[in-house]
Amino acid sequence: MGSARRQDILEAALEVFAERGFKNASIDAVAERAGLTRQGVMHYFPSKKRLLLEMLAFREQLNREHLDREHLADHPVGEDLPADFAAAVAFEQSHPSFATVYSVVIAEAVTGQEPARGYVGDRLHSLQAHLTARLTERYGERLPSGLSPSTAATAVLALVEGIHQWWLMDPEPDEDHYPGIVRDTLSVLFGLTEDGPGSEDGGGPRHAPVVNG
Repeated sequence: MGSARRQDILEAALEVFAERGFKNASIDAVAERAGLTRQGVMHYFPSKKRLLLEMLAFREQLNREHLDREHLADHPVGEDLPADFAAAVAFEQSHPSFATVYSVVIAEAVTGQEPARGYVGDRLHSLQAHLTARLTERYGERLPSGLSPSTAATAVLALVEGIHQWWLMDPEPDEDHYPGIVRDTLSVLFGLTEDGPGSEDGGGPRHAPVVNG
């Protein structure tokens, strides 16, 4: 019962923070959305900051679980990075509040508001370092595209973050439109296109390493 109630609160918080941002959201609003009292929410999350950080972790956990389910039959997560990142974009398209709340947090981070600034800075640096290390392990000093692992990692993250903003502002009726852009662009970046240097004919590596966001 406790874990179900906790998840109800996190889902309610996703909606409230997406609508109002951290500064204007309140524990009372989350409690009302979850059908609880203020004390009921604070039993699980003793502060608004704690609630925000756990809500963002919950968002990423759901995304990872989706990737595991999505690719279980085809390939392990991380074996085909273009497909994995495309699937992550598709998942957030089907859950708009996830992308909306992160966009709100990004906006607050840019203006120096805490805890958003600390969370976003730590997350981006961690993802960039992790992806750089995996790409270096796989490709060495240069990817098939000629980019360094560090530059490629930054480009990948910038593409995915930018696509989220784009589809929030300009939704497409074709649900594969934006995931397809991510998949096709990263296939070129990682040399996985048919005629690229990473193709079977070119003899280069075809798969990128595991990345756990």
